[in-house]
Amino acid sequence: MALHSRESMGAQEARMTQELYSDARLYDLLFPADEAAVDFYRAEADGKGGRVLELGCGTGHKLIPIAADGHPSVGLDLSPDMLAEARRKADERGVSVEWLQGDMRDFDLGGEFDLIFIAANALLHLHDADDIAQCFRAVRRHLAPGGRFVFDVFNPNVRLLAGADGMRRPRTSFTDPDRGDVEVDVDDSYDAAAQVTRGTWYFSTDSEPDFQKVSLEVRSIFPQELPVLLEHAGLRLVERFGGWDGAPFGADSPIQLCLCAPASGRERG
Repeated sequence: MALHSRESMGAQEARMTQELYSDARLYDLLFPADEAAVDFYRAEADGKGGRVLELGCGTGHKLIPIAADGHPSVGLDLSPDMLAEARRKADERGVSVEWLQGDMRDFDLGGEFDLIFIAANALLHLHDADDIAQCFRAVRRHLAPGGRFVFDVFNPNVRLLAGADGMRRPRTSFTDPDRGDVEVDVDDSYDAAAQVTRGTWYFSTDSEPDFQKVSLEVRSIFPQELPVLLEHAGLRLVERFGGWDGAPFGADSPIQLCLCAPASGRERG
């Protein structure tokens, strides 16, 4: 969903980042479910009750367990391939979820939700501040009275960003049941003016070097930006944690786990 402008540039960027999300099987192997994150969002849904909406739901890592707990759930994602895998997994578990293809910046679901969340850095596929604010405004319109908006994004580390110099380096590895051990290299570079890291991910086995390459571009959102972006959309930051265990947010926290609510005295629009 990395869309810079509304027309040609946006379409180009979408094609680039969409490559990773066109192979749901590869995505799930590369990014398996984080149980601590799943437990956190399940607890949020249990605490709020009512209807749940996940934006950028991917293959349903978090939403399927929430729906299995009995919460009426809707998942929205731009990628039909990710939604198809989410639907398959939900059907396999006998869990009912409404899966919708759409853009998190511009959606109208004709109803309100008690919990809306964006997990696993999905928000960072929106590069422009205007796109992020537009997404937040759409969230605000869909929040039920007393509803909560929750999202997590990484906490930018300027030293790591400065080290994104375009050189290819080993990043991680995983086991593919079909291919065996897969090594993943990444070359990435950081555009400080745009606050966007642009990278290429290379997947290799001993017998198949670079059998797949995908592009991934994510924005950095610095801690002081977040309250301002939320305020422009009629939302307020209620609390920010630095980890799934509820640790206070600080300079060295790996994530920004943000709990938000409608700003008092602001109308939805």
